[in-house]
Amino acid sequence: MATIYDIAKKTGYSITTVSKVLNNYSDVSDKTRKKIIEAVNEVGYYPNSNARTLTTKKSWSLGVVFVEDSGKGIEHPFFSAVIESFKKSVEKSGYDLLFASNRIGHEEKSYLDHFLYRGVDGVVVVCSILNDPDVKKLVQSNIPTVVIDLDSHESSVVYSDNYYGSELAVDHLYSLGHRKIAHIYGDKNEFAGVQRLEGYIKAMNKHELSLRDEYIVDGGYFSFSGGQEAMKALLKCEDRPTAVYVAGDFMALGAIKEIQRADLRVPEDISVIGFDDIQMSQYMSPALTTIRQDTELIGKTAANLLIEQINDKKKRAMSVKIPVSLIERDSCKPLNYN
Repeated sequence: MATIYDIAKKTGYSITTVSKVLNNYSDVSDKTRKKIIEAVNEVGYYPNSNARTLTTKKSWSLGVVFVEDSGKGIEHPFFSAVIESFKKSVEKSGYDLLFASNRIGHEEKSYLDHFLYRGVDGVVVVCSILNDPDVKKLVQSNIPTVVIDLDSHESSVVYSDNYYGSELAVDHLYSLGHRKIAHIYGDKNEFAGVQRLEGYIKAMNKHELSLRDEYIVDGGYFSFSGGQEAMKALLKCEDRPTAVYVAGDFMALGAIKEIQRADLRVPEDISVIGFDDIQMSQYMSPALTTIRQDTELIGKTAANLLIEQINDKKKRAMSVKIPVSLIERDSCKPLNYN
């Protein structure tokens, strides 16, 4: 098995320089780094994890926590896409991921206890629930943390511009001539649900459109069935809306299904716009117009923020809001007044 001494001999660089490259120190030239990495690949060198930990005082592992109410966790396309981007980014710096459990052996433990026990270098929390006590305890600790999909003044956070996304959705429907625009909102215990609802209200007020109570319906935990149930309520309105902005794509797909069950058509009878741009949205019939969250940029930004804290040995509390964009497909059309 190749050793660090073999790499040093092959390249002509000192063991110290080789070690710096292997441990991602910045004070090495690109030319030197390239030559050492090429040698590492040629001889098939793999650093011993225990020796690496002793040398760098790092475990080279990062904790991952999922906290949300739908019960889907990483199965949700948004979360899985974000964590995949995060994973790819941190792997380039040599980190592995450790997914959290609330148990160590047979004993229940908090996330903080779990990660202290495992000795992780930092933690990423994918959390959409407001005021979760276990998450709060974790982000208030000295462990470097970054939280995705939630705002906090006690940790670095990365989240989409939900307010602007709602404004884009309402503006688009307004530009198509719609004035009776309903909203199916997500769980009010979840950060995104609250922000998107407030964004909808703000956008409706901007256009001086009526905010009817019967047009604002709870879709629950961003689920397909929640979208169906909410759409049932909207279809019972005496003055039916011509368009619906739905706070999540899963709910939007459920709403479309319910509209079709009522022998109505999307978008001919009711236009529908979602939020997320999950992959399946483009393959539905009709393909869903939606607000795209940049999952790749969210994951990459979260990774950079966390690794910076670890390398600087300093925890930071800062917020990064990731832009969203409108993706026009087939589920919205101009209102026909004839």
